[in-house]
Amino acid sequence: MLSVLKRLLIGEPLATSQAVHERLLKRVALAVFASDALSSVAYATEEILLVLAVAAAYAQDAGPFFYVLPISLIIVVLLWLVTSSYRQTIHAYPSGGGAYIVAKENLGTSAGLTAAAALLVDYVLTVSVSVAAGVAAITSAAQETDFAWLAEHRASLCVGMIALVGLANLRGIRESGRIFAIPTYLFLFSFLGMIAWGLGHYALHPGAVAIPAAADPKHAEGYALQPLSLFLLLGAFANGCTALTGVEAISNGVPAFRQPESRNAATTLLWMALLLTVMFLGTSGLAYLYRVEPRQEETVISQFARTIFADPRMRWAYYLVQTATAAILVLAANTSFADFPRLASLLARDRFLPQQFRNVGDRLVFSNGILLLAFFSALLAWVFKGDPSRLIPLYAVGVFLSFTLSQAGMVRHWWRTRDEGWRRSIVINGLGAVATALVLAVFLLTKFIHGAWIVVVVVPALVLMFRAIHHYYVNIAAQLQLGQVPPLVPRHNRVIIPVVHVDRGMIHVLEYALGLSRDVQAVYVDVDPAETAQVQLDWERLHCDIPLTVLPSPYRAFVGVLVDYINTVEAARGDDVVTVLLPEFATTHWWQQFLHNQPILRLKAALLYRTGIVVSSVPYHLTSGKTSVYNQPKKRH
Repeated sequence: MLSVLKRLLIGEPLATSQAVHERLLKRVALAVFASDALSSVAYATEEILLVLAVAAAYAQDAGPFFYVLPISLIIVVLLWLVTSSYRQTIHAYPSGGGAYIVAKENLGTSAGLTAAAALLVDYVLTVSVSVAAGVAAITSAAQETDFAWLAEHRASLCVGMIALVGLANLRGIRESGRIFAIPTYLFLFSFLGMIAWGLGHYALHPGAVAIPAAADPKHAEGYALQPLSLFLLLGAFANGCTALTGVEAISNGVPAFRQPESRNAATTLLWMALLLTVMFLGTSGLAYLYRVEPRQEETVISQFARTIFADPRMRWAYYLVQTATAAILVLAANTSFADFPRLASLLARDRFLPQQFRNVGDRLVFSNGILLLAFFSALLAWVFKGDPSRLIPLYAVGVFLSFTLSQAGMVRHWWRTRDEGWRRSIVINGLGAVATALVLAVFLLTKFIHGAWIVVVVVPALVLMFRAIHHYYVNIAAQLQLGQVPPLVPRHNRVIIPVVHVDRGMIHVLEYALGLSRDVQAVYVDVDPAETAQVQLDWERLHCDIPLTVLPSPYRAFVGVLVDYINTVEAARGDDVVTVLLPEFATTHWWQQFLHNQPILRLKAALLYRTGIVVSSVPYHLTSGKTSVYNQPKKRH
């Protein structure tokens, strides 16, 4: 039943030879890798306004909101600087130029692990923030409907959305791209249409389109009311830089593109930067023209969309924008689901994460990485109650740290290789490294006490974990290394069988034991004299040459007495191998296990990690009806 359910949800397995057909066209790759960056326009402007609202509330004047435009323009300049830098990276690393690879190869292992840890944290936060913002768009549109109660269940909605996106990604990268392409392009057309309509609406009705002051104003959490200052402007800038998150995703996923991979990836990155520039500046421009202020229960996008499409005949357009915005925000998590498992597989390949993350699932995706990302992002959304404003201070610290390390690594790369055009390339990547380092410093300065300290603690902790895992694998590899291979010497096998009952299951174990060795000992613990006598009588009925040793147990201990006996045998084994065969029931249904008192399971737990002893379970398969032919003992002559 589990297998049928898995096939129904995920689909039939794909052969390894089909991997080449899972590559993405540019238009599909834009939906897969750029949805995170494009969706950020739905909340980046609002995050700037939330900080400026602190000064506006202090002065009881909307004047501070003017700075949303200058701040947005500076962010766009930074966007193009980062985009130019990553286009260099794509061409230099056609096999995938993620920050981990670039930093590790050019700046050393520690820098690479730091970049990897920062990106892993950022991917988890990307999923949580994007889905939380998408749910906020849904609850905003529901305010004037019978579904206003949805606002009380934001955390549950976030968890459900993350589960759906994770499931879609388990079906494979090409199929998830097809699923997400339609909502992505619906968002692009509806959002660009809203901006064009809003600018036209303002041109026709200047001065008559201001949105009324918010009755329930909202400002950035953790800020006290204060006058406008450079520190506050830096905080607004840091919040707005969330518009740049996801820009690096395309450079991480170059191998997922169809050939020629580098050219297609670079073109897709350029498309993304152009669209992001138009939508982000358009959103900030509308927020300034319509003098919008952040509100508790309604997003900024919803406010001016509701105003722009106030005509009852255009009401459908408002709901289209909100629906498309909610969809793209939820699906923006797909960018992380595409990159997090790929990065985890690279770390596992280099033995910095468990080897399970290298495994490719039935649908040619790294299923274990997808499941891990879904779990932690859902946990984070639940802990922060699905509020994107509470998650934003943690956001983007990791991505700008990885930006800086990646661009610094590219500077080192160009200096080492001196390829054609290296001087121009080193200038572009150098400017990118300096700019992103400055933004990172601004983030740490303005957001440290508001939650960014968590990321500052988590990233080094992850690096230490990577190092510990790597040390373990290196140690294991050293122990398992063949070296000079000695001649193979057969080892005598001494078999011990703990006896609980003498039944058909025991016959099955004894026959298996005699196939391993002729040196077999059966051991029974005397807990009840009456039961012991019956076991001895039943043992005689077997007519076998295997002796039954009865161990006294005055305190009715089973596991301890057997372990002491096995220790005695093991101490005197010499070069022999001691094998303990554990007879176990294998029931038809899982719940039937609870109907059997199986002390053997406790013995297994006590012996499993002992050195010098081989522990093996011999299952006897029980059926619901008659004993199966397979379980019936063969006739012995």
